[in-house]
Amino acid sequence: MFNHAPLEFYFNKNSDNFFVEEIPLYPFAHTGEWLMLKVRKKDTTTPEMVKKISDYLKISPTQIGYAGLKDKDGLTLQWISIPRKYRSEINKFSDKKIKIVEQDLHRNKLKIGHLKANKFFVRLKKVTPTTAKILFSLIKQIKKYGMPNFFGDQRFGKYGNNFEEGKKILDGEKFVKNKKLNKLLISAYQAKLFNDWLAERIKLSKIFELKENELKSLGYDEDLIKFVKRQTHPFKLLPGDVMSHYPLGKLFYLENFEDTERFLKKEISPTGLLPGKKAIRAKDFARKIEEKYDELIVDVDGDRRIAWVFPEFLDTNYNKDKAWFEMSFILPKGSYATVLIDLLKNPKKFLG
Repeated sequence: MFNHAPLEFYFNKNSDNFFVEEIPLYPFAHTGEWLMLKVRKKDTTTPEMVKKISDYLKISPTQIGYAGLKDKDGLTLQWISIPRKYRSEINKFSDKKIKIVEQDLHRNKLKIGHLKANKFFVRLKKVTPTTAKILFSLIKQIKKYGMPNFFGDQRFGKYGNNFEEGKKILDGEKFVKNKKLNKLLISAYQAKLFNDWLAERIKLSKIFELKENELKSLGYDEDLIKFVKRQTHPFKLLPGDVMSHYPLGKLFYLENFEDTERFLKKEISPTGLLPGKKAIRAKDFARKIEEKYDELIVDVDGDRRIAWVFPEFLDTNYNKDKAWFEMSFILPKGSYATVLIDLLKNPKKFLG
């Protein structure tokens, strides 16, 4: 899985070819002091949209709540919250790239993370019939087994080097006075460590496809080989992996083979480390892999991130006349549609 040759197709991330809609974490109460606004924006970042609205209302941007940052390139729908008292003013708001399409009321202000998932529409262009056939086959595999939850390019900044700046901060080679930027750069370094760990785990899963005697010659323990060999999922779980109920839930250690079957059923998923304080660490053999990417980050809270996700494909379609391949799918919050596109186009981008 994800060992195919690079595919030739064209993807331009704009409002014609890329659409994302936020799925709220909970239903709104239809009452309360917070006005919930469903905002459609085009070629505008979430902070840019928030600034325009706050400037118009003459309020601080901190009075506007939102659940997540949505892409600049493309057409996006997301919910924001403002104090209810500004309802009459916001109804007069007008902007070429921003439109309020729905309103509701709720008792609480929206906060980061208050979303369940995101629904995407993606259009790939210059897709030949042969490539379309391969795409359908790959998507069939992803429907069955899921996909790795790598961080996308957006996490690493315009030039892809934010993680390098983050490492310089941690090594004491760089000082950033802006606390928000400081946190952003360090989080990019955490994301890079996560991606590198996940890439190694995928490569290790492929190594475990070797015969038992070959694995023994490489120094792998017989019990570990048997534990892994019994698994039918292409991503191999290891004793001591930190698992999570999917897509959200309590963390627990993988200690028995039965739980590997729950992963195959999409009930649970392994997690990877975002190094820092307070984060749970893997144990046993899983820790031997993880500790290579566990940098000592004492001033930042660590966390764990779902390492494998299960996209829900709503529709796939190939238009032969236009050479378009179109996909509609749902991903859990924090997952990147662009990663799915990159994995389809060329998995070596992540796996080397």
